[in-house]
Amino acid sequence: MLQTSNYSLVLFLQFLLLFYDLFVNSFSELLRTAPAVQLVLFIIQDIAILFNVIIVFLMFFNTFVFQAGLVNLLFHKFKATILLSATYLALSISFHVWVMNLRWRDSSHFVWTEGLQTLFVFQRLVAVLYCYFYKRTAVHLGDPVFYQDSLWLRKEFAQFRG
Repeated sequence: MLQTSNYSLVLFLQFLLLFYDLFVNSFSELLRTAPAVQLVLFIIQDIAILFNVIIVFLMFFNTFVFQAGLVNLLFHKFKATILLSATYLALSISFHVWVMNLRWRDSSHFVWTEGLQTLFVFQRLVAVLYCYFYKRTAVHLGDPVFYQDSLWLRKEFAQFRG
């Protein structure tokens, strides 16, 4: 079972990584004249997104629901978060690679192609959804119903078997 102190630490780490992601999304364009710094920020951002996904899956594995064999129930309940996390990671990596390829050679010019602008808009839109669903999932996984046997879990198990 997830202890309250452990959950608080995990939740703090998740929110810290989300805050870093928000920070890089907000202020990375100010560093376009320093491509090496921007590259490091982008790499850390992608790693932070990956760590957040890993943390959610570790929290899934720690639940009584998962240990009872109802993996499909967890994945169905948190499908939006899982899909948005994967999509956001792919869009972020794509945007970072594209922008660094354009700016690495000549960082003094402000270069935005139509495709890069489109990718930028989609990446930022998905970032908003990712933050919302990820925070919701992180808080929802703190619910004790996921870490102990309950009537809700028995009904879900009976519905799954029947």
